[in-house]
Amino acid sequence: MTGRAFLIIALVAGGLTVGVICVDHIYRADMFDGRAVGYTVPDRYAYSLAEMRDSLASAREELRRASLQAHPPLAERRSMYREDTAEVIAQYGRESRHYRRVHNILQSLIIIGSTAMTTIAALNQQEWNWQTVSVVILGFSVTLASAFTGYYKYRERSYFLRQTADAIEEELNALLLGIGDYSKFTEEQEGEALAKFTQRVEALRGEQRRREQQLDQPAEQTAPVTPPSAA
Repeated sequence: MTGRAFLIIALVAGGLTVGVICVDHIYRADMFDGRAVGYTVPDRYAYSLAEMRDSLASAREELRRASLQAHPPLAERRSMYREDTAEVIAQYGRESRHYRRVHNILQSLIIIGSTAMTTIAALNQQEWNWQTVSVVILGFSVTLASAFTGYYKYRERSYFLRQTADAIEEELNALLLGIGDYSKFTEEQEGEALAKFTQRVEALRGEQRRREQQLDQPAEQTAPVTPPSAA
């Protein structure tokens, strides 16, 4: 097999690898939602954008007029605010996933492009044989893998996710078996035990979210993160 054939095979293999990595990152960023299979198109898509805007404006005006005549008690207003908070959280989550997806795609393009440019620049005036082609393929693969590993921090993410999962499992077992901090609760105090369990699990989940946000920060802005143990 000639050196040119080796080069073609290397480029094809590298292209397939890059394609798989990009598809994996796009899928993990929720661009493709598997739950959308068999999705029924809502009726709102049967109307034009102008009609939808007119309908929304009319609904808002009716709501505003109704709000002027209604004076719900404070407890009811707080309950309504609590329900509205769920939509705010969902909106922020959607926007966060969108910008994260765009950022990951562009960052992947930067990593792949810079690595490919360095590799292509090294191809000039080479005597092609299987050793040279192997060195090019291995160099490109190792550089690409190192760049993706350093940017996305797979090892740290795996470590912190496993740590949080183990902590939640420990809390659950303690609740079910009535041991540890839950041993002082009787059967009549099950509600208090559940409240304590919920508080601790939410605290663990909040800590996990902070760790993920810290890992997503650029290296120059990130505070030192406790690295996973060698084991």
